[in-house]
Amino acid sequence: MKNKRLLLFFSVAASLLLIPLIGMQFTSEINWSIFDFIVMGTLLFGTVFIIELILRKSQNTKNRLLLSGLVVLLFLLFWAELAVGIFDSSMAGS
Repeated sequence: MKNKRLLLFFSVAASLLLIPLIGMQFTSEINWSIFDFIVMGTLLFGTVFIIELILRKSQNTKNRLLLSGLVVLLFLLFWAELAVGIFDSSMAGS
């Protein structure tokens, strides 16, 4: 059961990485370098790994939801910062 869930999570992460790859074939507005794919892959697979670790180690459903939600929120904030620089840091993408 746990391995099936992990395989599903990693499949979803890999599928999300295919979206810009396929989009690059049809439009020039999507212009990702190999570095962009590496960074996004690290973010996606790291997030999946941490959520799977939380689901395996935590027995309390409330804690699972809270910690997984926090990890997803941190992922979204970091992704937004890299993409458009919502916090005006030196790693901003725009």
